[in-house]
Amino acid sequence: MGNENLLSNGIIGAAIEVHKQLGPGLLESAYEGCLAHEFTLREIPFERQKALPVVYKGVKLDCGYRLDFLVNGLVVVELKAVEQLTPIHDAQMITYLKLANCKLGLLLNFNVKMMKQGIKRMALNL
Repeated sequence: MGNENLLSNGIIGAAIEVHKQLGPGLLESAYEGCLAHEFTLREIPFERQKALPVVYKGVKLDCGYRLDFLVNGLVVVELKAVEQLTPIHDAQMITYLKLANCKLGLLLNFNVKMMKQGIKRMALNL
């Protein structure tokens, strides 16, 4: 879990910087583009809009699921720009963690006054 924790600190730092520059109230896609740029500036390895197949009874199916970011193959990052995170967002993250075979996910809601209010860490099988 050490690598995931180090990565999550870098991811959160990048998200805080994006939020500091943009503030709340924009579309999720704007935050996604800026966060991708911030990851690049900080040399944080990531894949954006990573396809996530569903394996059903041994068959890989492309159901159109995409992770906002998969950071260094270890941490799932999902962005939101909503009034508040809800249980369905948690459920989505747990599913993504299982499908991606990852242990740590970060739900980042940019529609908050201070970014630290919009960060939710979710761990699977730790």
